[in-house]
Amino acid sequence: MNIFIKIVLWLFFIYLAYCCLLLLVQRQILFPRHQIVMPSDAESNIPGMEKIWIETISGKIETWFLPPESNRPSPALIFAHGNAEIIDMWPATLNRFTQLGIGVLLVEYPGYGRSEGSPSQRSITEAFVAAYDMLVTRKDVDPSKIILFGRSIGGGAVCALAAQRPSTMLILNSTFINVRSFATKYLVPGFIVRDPFDNVSVVRSYKGPVLIIHGKNDELIPYKHGLILYKAAQQGTLLAYDCGHNDCPPDWDKFFQDIEPILHKVGLR
Repeated sequence: MNIFIKIVLWLFFIYLAYCCLLLLVQRQILFPRHQIVMPSDAESNIPGMEKIWIETISGKIETWFLPPESNRPSPALIFAHGNAEIIDMWPATLNRFTQLGIGVLLVEYPGYGRSEGSPSQRSITEAFVAAYDMLVTRKDVDPSKIILFGRSIGGGAVCALAAQRPSTMLILNSTFINVRSFATKYLVPGFIVRDPFDNVSVVRSYKGPVLIIHGKNDELIPYKHGLILYKAAQQGTLLAYDCGHNDCPPDWDKFFQDIEPILHKVGLR
């Protein structure tokens, strides 16, 4: 009996040490910023792009604004990228929104790219709130028509922003219900998650239209997450594609064809 108790105690202490290790390294897992290769010439290939630095408690945050093809105050979209990406990777794709008359603001995460600070739910939320407050003061932006668009971990960023600032529409691409739902994958209790990003709670209380985009074969964030978010939304629309996580949507031309009538329906086109 004494040997059995000793084995149980040793297993308990090993598990406790494992939980403590995950508590310490979880942000390196959630935000693998040091693995990203920085492009060298992304800025030089973006005509009309404005670089705007935002002051936050975490330090200076870089944002890029792609102006719309319009001469009047226009809708604007705030974009949050995935956890293994930087803003340099997205202008060529998201520039299609500017052709629809919608400005695009790319906001970098603290500690990513050239931005200062370290990423966390708190620092990312602070950065996006500061970027939002800057954006709505622009004369070429209609502050009553703000779209929030997040991909993967970026869904957490824009949901956190949606909980603090008004917006017209929420778009979540390959997004999870919350980070705690992945705790069982690592055999740990959910309460040790430091950055929970409780997206489903925000979606449930969001009054405006919510567009959910998800791959049916997503191996990283299973399709069921998209379905739960869609069902939680008061005004939900689901675009499901035959793809995985990093290739969703699989055809951006088709995506813009799909999304244009949705934007028109809510008065953003």
